[in-house]
Amino acid sequence: MEQRENKTDVIVVGGGPAGISCAITIARAGKQVVLIERGKFAGSKNVFGGAIYAQPTREIFPDFELSAPLERKNIEHKFALLTEDSATVISHKKKHENPVSYTVIRGKFDRWMAEQAEKEGVILVEETVVRELIVENGCVTGVRTELEDYHADIVVLADGVNSLLAKQIGLRGKLKPQDVALSVKEVIKLPEEVINERFHVNSDEGCIYEIFGGPMLGMLGLGFLYTNKNSVSIGLGITLSELTEKGLKPYELLDDLKKHPEIAPLIKDGELLEYSAHLIPEGGYKKVPLLFGSGVMVCGDAAMLVNNMHWEGTNLAMISGKIAGETAVIALGKRDFSGPALARYQFGLENSFILKDLRTYQDLMEGIGERAEQFLGYYPKKISSFFEMFTSVDGIPKRQKYHEFIKSIFTDRSFSDLFKDIISVIKLLWSILLK
Repeated sequence: MEQRENKTDVIVVGGGPAGISCAITIARAGKQVVLIERGKFAGSKNVFGGAIYAQPTREIFPDFELSAPLERKNIEHKFALLTEDSATVISHKKKHENPVSYTVIRGKFDRWMAEQAEKEGVILVEETVVRELIVENGCVTGVRTELEDYHADIVVLADGVNSLLAKQIGLRGKLKPQDVALSVKEVIKLPEEVINERFHVNSDEGCIYEIFGGPMLGMLGLGFLYTNKNSVSIGLGITLSELTEKGLKPYELLDDLKKHPEIAPLIKDGELLEYSAHLIPEGGYKKVPLLFGSGVMVCGDAAMLVNNMHWEGTNLAMISGKIAGETAVIALGKRDFSGPALARYQFGLENSFILKDLRTYQDLMEGIGERAEQFLGYYPKKISSFFEMFTSVDGIPKRQKYHEFIKSIFTDRSFSDLFKDIISVIKLLWSILLK
């Protein structure tokens, strides 16, 4: 094979969890790998809600809890259903012997991961933008940056949800507004003892809120709140199609969420440290693009690997990067970088939880989207009104209240609408549990 300058075994584009996990897997196998990151440092341009899961992280970094910059171990998960002025909150709290998840600051945590990768032999090239892929005879053979060309036997694309490089070679098409959500987030500074008091946790413990409704009633949108050591991360995500159709500004919705009577006391007197916005893949299994080609693989957000039902993205990114790295090592050993050789990556994803979980919820967004106003508007209000009725004492007999509440369901909505709602729920349950 022709010897070239700037030639390595594998080039990984993107210094997020997917790219770093891929690169470190390859380096540990004794292969040469270059990791190219466009930001000033790994994590400088990365945004997410706030939590990493311990089990998949241990697959890449077995002892990460000893040295990684972790904020808090999460012991409580709350699901808050908001109307304009009320809240119904369900909480699950458990102190696991081995923590399930931790909150982290991406700028710190991704930088730590990149440092671990460098210790394993990964060559990290920062502040470098890959302009295009080099393709020869239908095979990807390298990347072109603003400065020079880099060549490799395999290129792995972990360059985020937009992934212009994957589009360049036809592995994926143009994003549609309904397939991505725009997430906006603020990091608000609060003293550690204030966070502990307001969320009823100790200094090393954290709480997660998943928020439905509020300013997002009737829309395909969800909010979140995570506790860090001395700050909280609060934000929301709404599909671009919703924002466009209704002429909404996400930062205004976030302001409204922060004013809600359930949320406002949690962030009272906090100081804004950071504001960020980021696109999140929302299309699910049906929007996963082609994942490999001759000399190339795609992982993480670039492959649309996000489980929006469980708010999982980072763990899918890390494990998809690991599987891509393992595939690259095998291909390098056989000196076969063709599409069929790299199809092992697709097979690995299909046999992992990643595509199995995405397949389970493949009809979820479509099913909810068709009746979003009902499922995310009318019924949350109805649930709130039930609990208000159930907990009030006003001299009216309880039996009469129950009868009036049940009657209101049939007077608020037509039999036709109720029937359509029931059919939609049955279809969703069928697709999730039985299909």
